[in-house]
Amino acid sequence: MTTQINPYLTFSGQCREAMNFYKSCLGGELTVQTVGESPMGSQFPAAMQNNVLHASLVKGPLVLFGSDMAVEGEGGRGSAISLSLTCSTEEELHACFARLSAGGKVQREIHDFFAGKIGAVQDKYGINWIFYYGVSQS
Repeated sequence: MTTQINPYLTFSGQCREAMNFYKSCLGGELTVQTVGESPMGSQFPAAMQNNVLHASLVKGPLVLFGSDMAVEGEGGRGSAISLSLTCSTEEELHACFARLSAGGKVQREIHDFFAGKIGAVQDKYGINWIFYYGVSQS
């Protein structure tokens, strides 16, 4: 396995909902483990047993992790990071942009720029996304 960086999104009780939303937008296989299902479950209070300890959405090389185990007082929604999605076709670019912007806020419509097409949204969970399709990718 090669070294890689994968985004790990933290939520406060919305991880399962958000990860299912991302699966509906991007496809892939989603696995979710709650606190109560984990070997560490007994170490957490009853109120946390249904929280997502770890979720992973995998579609080929695309890997997105998530959890409800946000540390109180650390960061905010999105934490000033954008997820950059490089699409393999212009059709995929438009489809993913439309799905992920549903219920969110379009920050920048898809438009032409020197290296292809680009657009940006903040999804309904406050996560920032940049969408890119390069003209030399086809």
